[in-house]
Amino acid sequence: MSVKEAQARIKINKLLEEAGWRFDDNENGKANIILENGVKITKTVIDSFGENFEKTTKGFIDYLLLDARGYPFLVVEAKKEDIHPLDAKEQARTYAIAQNCRFIILSNGNLHYLWDLKSGNPSIISRLPAQKEVVGYCEYKPIPEKLRSEKVDKNYIALTQKPEFEKSPLYLNENTRDLYIEDNRISFLRKYQVRAIHRIQEEVSNGKNRFLFEMATGTGKTLTAAAVIKLFHRSGNATRTLFLVDRLELETQADKALKKYLKNDLSCCIFKENKDDWRRHEIVVTTVQSLLFNNKYKRIFSPADFNLIISDESHRSIVNPGA
Repeated sequence: MSVKEAQARIKINKLLEEAGWRFDDNENGKANIILENGVKITKTVIDSFGENFEKTTKGFIDYLLLDARGYPFLVVEAKKEDIHPLDAKEQARTYAIAQNCRFIILSNGNLHYLWDLKSGNPSIISRLPAQKEVVGYCEYKPIPEKLRSEKVDKNYIALTQKPEFEKSPLYLNENTRDLYIEDNRISFLRKYQVRAIHRIQEEVSNGKNRFLFEMATGTGKTLTAAAVIKLFHRSGNATRTLFLVDRLELETQADKALKKYLKNDLSCCIFKENKDDWRRHEIVVTTVQSLLFNNKYKRIFSPADFNLIISDESHRSIVNPGA
């Protein structure tokens, strides 16, 4: 066995334990990691392997992780450090299907991918997820048909801000309408913004799940983004959104705007001001720099925390559903 193989295995063992998976029975519950060959791992067995944990008498070890009921749940395909994890895709798929597992982790100890066999290609992850985090993926089930059929017109955001505005006498009266709209801070989508949302709905029908808006300053990127967020949440295709900005001053600006547009439907917060309770909110706003500092994104967020990510840059917005 090569040194690289042993090093990769030791790293993966530690990462699994840090994520709460158990090699042996302890006060937190029964062991939920077994070997590919069906042998339950115990602490005594691990200690006896030492740095030769890569092999047993029955061959190479990969991990089969169990759910809370003790059923096969997730396959971890471990490769040595100088092999790219994606090289093991088909090998892992075959084993996962045989074990009736929906999820696969591909890892070489340094680089990790989470693969949901029901939703496309593997996605890179910063750390190995806990059992409950992967369960979150199971509970979240996108419904593209509802997203495509959702009616979006110029009143889409206005109806969130003031659901009954169209029935108000002050709105119906042309002489008082403009003042009513101003006093209630009602926002209407422009024609090109509505077309942009309709384009997302069309592309979802074609199986697309990444979108890019390029819009000049002052043309309403945040309002358009708010409509996208409402579309995905209202149709059941998102449960929490991460809204990224590239400058500190835009963080407060985005938070205020999203609250103005969506507060009656969705709760929004700035991450740095809600470090202990951000999970209570459906929209979390932060800067890219904040997440990159000291690898914060690796330590705090998990793959299951957000299923819609919007990156709002100076002249464009990148929409990334199912992230």
